[in-house]
Amino acid sequence: MITFAIPAHNEERLLPSTLAALHEAASGAGCPYEVVVADDASTDGTAAAARQGGARIVPIDRRQIAAARNAAARAGTGELLFFVDADTWINSEVLAQAMRAMERGAAGGGCPVRFDGVIPMWARPTLAATQLLFRMIRVSGGASMFCTRRAFEDGGGWNEDLFASEEMAFAKMIKRQGRFVLTRARVTTSGRKLRAYSGREIGREILRLVRHPRSSVRSREGLDIWYGPRREDPHDTTNRDPSA
Repeated sequence: MITFAIPAHNEERLLPSTLAALHEAASGAGCPYEVVVADDASTDGTAAAARQGGARIVPIDRRQIAAARNAAARAGTGELLFFVDADTWINSEVLAQAMRAMERGAAGGGCPVRFDGVIPMWARPTLAATQLLFRMIRVSGGASMFCTRRAFEDGGGWNEDLFASEEMAFAKMIKRQGRFVLTRARVTTSGRKLRAYSGREIGREILRLVRHPRSSVRSREGLDIWYGPRREDPHDTTNRDPSA
């Protein structure tokens, strides 16, 4: 059994396509699966979208990505856990590679990403360098990560002391439990933050994280890109095919 664990806050627009892609990818996996959406204090139609998309809903009120991922995983029953953000589209190749890695003894791993839609010119070299660095040091972003239930439980799950950089801590935790792998295939995730925020704004927030790596990730304060009011995507891709 695979449990797909999805954290969601006000994701009624993108969640339907995320769930559709997930069902399509999982249909050929050859084993049963379930989808659990942790609806974290949403004020829109996220719960209805999740229900219509065939997911089970776990309501929480934490406004924290790590807590939402833990809630979804702990509500599930699968022996394999696949964490997928509500604005991320997986495909059958990613799923097959992740499952194969865990069947061969890996404790877990992550998936490199590509971004949908139009990406600002300033972001392209930075993203390419980040992807290369992540592969070199064997970590991944949090858009799509996976692990065995045993590794999740033995390692304590996602660190709820962290409001950002929780994916780095999760990768370290998985590595303590066993082998951590990166899939060759990539998932597609929304580039809406890159389009809605300027390079200066994003750079300033990253610089603050670098200067104060411990204190800056232990509260929502100053993490507006993740927890502030959502800005409109200037190139709305709601109705786009994410594989395009």
